[in-house]
Amino acid sequence: MPTVGFLYPGYSAEDDYPRMAELLGDGVRLPLVHTSVGEDAHRVDALLDLGNVDRLAEGVPVLRQSALDAVVWACTSGSFVFGWEGAKEQVAQLARTYGVPATSTSFSFVNAAYALCARRVAVAATYPRDVAEHFVQFLGAGGLEVLSLSSRGIITAAEVGTLGREEVLDLAVANDHPDADAVLLPDTALHTVAWLEDLEQRLGKPVLTANQVSVWEGLQIAGSTRTYGGAGALFRSASRAGVEVSLLSGRGES
Repeated sequence: MPTVGFLYPGYSAEDDYPRMAELLGDGVRLPLVHTSVGEDAHRVDALLDLGNVDRLAEGVPVLRQSALDAVVWACTSGSFVFGWEGAKEQVAQLARTYGVPATSTSFSFVNAAYALCARRVAVAATYPRDVAEHFVQFLGAGGLEVLSLSSRGIITAAEVGTLGREEVLDLAVANDHPDADAVLLPDTALHTVAWLEDLEQRLGKPVLTANQVSVWEGLQIAGSTRTYGGAGALFRSASRAGVEVSLLSGRGES
């Protein structure tokens, strides 16, 4: 099985990654390093700093020891705030730095939605409204239609990381849209991996979460096409649903 490295900013829900590796089994390796955070704030200026190239290079000494097949910038807001073209350049720089195919969580959401043929979505965001609207714009640039947007208005990733099972379920259920093909929870600071099946059973439709799509896309660009149970409809689906999604994301290549 391939090895996918993750660059994760700060400390909030990073334990979702070893939990996902355990859930998937089969020798999946998901090494993770923490990148630095200047200011823990869901504010555009702070997020642009969070995703700058110097911070993304901080994992090189550790991750290059892991014989990587792919690398993922595991941060949604720290990628979509750059806009579609800026996020493409961010990923391209990531690929050049680490020498392997690369992507970010924002592109992972678009690719995952295409893989599920979910072109109309609802977004249940933890961010403040202005930041969440940047995500809507990013999804639109990727060809997805956002039918509804909710914003929890939480400023820090640290606070998002404290939300428990019932709060996460309530966030998704309360902000679904009847015509949405899927519900998106776009924050890697939000714990979700342990509750992926619960979320989809409660809503009766696919739910895409930040840490889930990051792992799925990382495995995809590393060359894995396996399906898995227990991690939501995305991991049970046929790989990319026959769509060459990398053309949509412009993901970086080594």
